[in-house]
Amino acid sequence: MFVNNDVSKQDMEERHIVQPHDPDHPVVLSTEDLHVYYGKSEALYEGDLKFAQNQITALIGPSGSGKSTFLRSLNRMNDRIATVTGKIMYRGVDVNQPDVDVYEMRRRIGMVFQRPNPFAKSIYDNIAFALRLRGVTAKKDLDEKVERSLRQAALWDQVKDELTKSALALSGGQAQRLCIARAIALRPDILLLDEPASALDPVSTSQLEDTLLKLKEHYTIIIVTHNMQQAARISEYTAFFNQGRVLEYDTTSHIFTNPRVQVTSDYVSGNFG
Repeated sequence: MFVNNDVSKQDMEERHIVQPHDPDHPVVLSTEDLHVYYGKSEALYEGDLKFAQNQITALIGPSGSGKSTFLRSLNRMNDRIATVTGKIMYRGVDVNQPDVDVYEMRRRIGMVFQRPNPFAKSIYDNIAFALRLRGVTAKKDLDEKVERSLRQAALWDQVKDELTKSALALSGGQAQRLCIARAIALRPDILLLDEPASALDPVSTSQLEDTLLKLKEHYTIIIVTHNMQQAARISEYTAFFNQGRVLEYDTTSHIFTNPRVQVTSDYVSGNFG
């Protein structure tokens, strides 16, 4: 997962980065001169990207390329395990500064992990738990927010009569959508997802993708995925990571039909490695 210092000079120079520029979808999050170190090993050293509001951006690349390291840095999930330098600009604020309220920042930049991790509580309380911590205690308000979150995650119709049952009894696909509902209950601005469909069957994956396409009306979504077809189906922009750096960033249509970097072309066409 660390940088290969034997990368050739030609490879070092071969990059193609096209940042989003759309007045209808302004940039809400960007990284500048971002570096991530695990001890003395540099895991990420070129990851300067900009993310457009209410769009889905896919981060693709081989295992160990730095994409999950990059994603987890965006809301400082790497704080206790890595050293992250550079700027992470969220609506004009560098959230990588030590004086930032990390918990408030994570309310605005939510995250859903690779494997569904519902709490050992009822379906209702999985969502209400964080709301109560934020001071929402009136039952009417909790009911409304729980229902809204479950509806946005396309889960309400399946669980509305079973809200008191344990969330641990849900199927894998349902559990992952519950985790999305839990993440959006606090109304974040940005939603980060680290391979959310990796443990799901094709039907559940399709349902999850449909959910994400609807959620982008309300949220900016950044998703790490190993599934090339998934990236092509749901994202407007795609970044290709390799050996700790972003080699290519462009619209998804360009990445998959006309990549400018040979390594990107090899990867998306299955000729990589």
